[in-house]
Amino acid sequence: MVSKPEDLVQTIAGEGVRDPRLLEAVRTVPRAGFVPASLAWQAYEDRPLPIPHGQVTTQPSLVARMVEALELAGSEQVLEVGAGYAWQTALLARLCGFVWAVERFGDVAQTARKNLARSGVTNAEVVTVDGREGLPKHAPYDAILVAAAFPSVPRPLVEQLGAGGRLVQPAGPGGREEVVLFENGTRGFVRRRTIARAHFVRLHGAYAFPEK
Repeated sequence: MVSKPEDLVQTIAGEGVRDPRLLEAVRTVPRAGFVPASLAWQAYEDRPLPIPHGQVTTQPSLVARMVEALELAGSEQVLEVGAGYAWQTALLARLCGFVWAVERFGDVAQTARKNLARSGVTNAEVVTVDGREGLPKHAPYDAILVAAAFPSVPRPLVEQLGAGGRLVQPAGPGGREEVVLFENGTRGFVRRRTIARAHFVRLHGAYAFPEK
């Protein structure tokens, strides 16, 4: 039987996500509109799905746990590193003031823009740029969400996070990362807690893993 949006909401709630605004966003932002058309029938299963360039979408329940950890109140300016097909972008847009989403592959970024436009999202912009450098033009950000693996938080992202801001990122050797919440508080940029363990696509080059 093909899963429905409510099935995904229940799965995510079962993983401990409690934010009612986020659960409502999952319910009303159709993931089927943010995955390859040939895989739309799998959109409401709690699993990553492949997109071009050897990339995959993030598992929905993990997306929700990462977004919830940002504790968005509704007015924040958010930087998203790794837009993919923009379902996560659309969820963030429901919960904050504006999302600047960066995506390094031009064709993926263009699909993300089309998906957002079709879904009526007007408070998000997808920029084709290498996410390792963040997006300094619009900094500082109240929150940053990173959907790719780095050995540690890239210095540009730390510098672009505003006072009191939160950053969620997979950090580790690649293939066995911890998804970690950091905060730019009174003691500076500090690690707060581990959200989950997961496997994310690596980024290579400056501030990331060595080039292959």
